[in-house]
Amino acid sequence: MAKKIKIPKFKNEDEERDFWSKFDLSRHFKPSDFKRVSFPNLKPSSQPISLRLPSHLIARVKEHANELDMPYQSLMKKYIAQGILKEN
Repeated sequence: MAKKIKIPKFKNEDEERDFWSKFDLSRHFKPSDFKRVSFPNLKPSSQPISLRLPSHLIARVKEHANELDMPYQSLMKKYIAQGILKEN
């Protein structure tokens, strides 16, 4: 069972940072105190990639994105996601 943690009032961020850097959570919690949680509203992380595409294809995507008033890379991500969903 978790022990109550007494957190002092801090005068500034440096004092608070110093307190937490020396604070040992293992003295207050056991592994059984923790529960698995989910954060469904977090924005998924993204990773840059390099992809070689024909120039004419990129130009067409940019034109279409311009017509839709959206960034062309967002449109490409949308197309890729739709293609993956269609295959399942």
